[in-house]
Amino acid sequence: QVQLVESGGGSVRAGDSLRLSCAASGGTFSTYTKGWFRQAPGKEREFVAAISWSTGRTNYADSVKGRFTISRNNANNMVYLQMNTLKPEDPAVYYCAARRYSSESYYPNPYEYDYWGQGTQVTVSS
Repeated sequence: QVQLVESGGGSVRAGDSLRLSCAASGGTFSTYTKGWFRQAPGKEREFVAAISWSTGRTNYADSVKGRFTISRNNANNMVYLQMNTLKPEDPAVYYCAARRYSSESYYPNPYEYDYWGQGTQVTVSS
């Protein structure tokens, strides 16, 4: 069974940086797409970024382009989300997700993913 475990969340000031990590286990990830989503209180879960495990192609939500970077380490099945210049609108619980049998990276809807982590909280103070 695939398991995803996020880490790296915390409380920072606006303009600071954080790096989230997602450890994946229990699957053959060469055919997966990995994504990051976030959900703020009272809001729907929204797409942040995704990366194709096989090709390395990435996609980002417009709200984070130029500030966030998704990357992967194939050797240890880790996916990362480097978040720079954090803004007051970025706080949320951030979730790692995995989609089986895919080589593309543009899967912006939560229902397109098969596995989810438990989430890690990011708080940004102004």
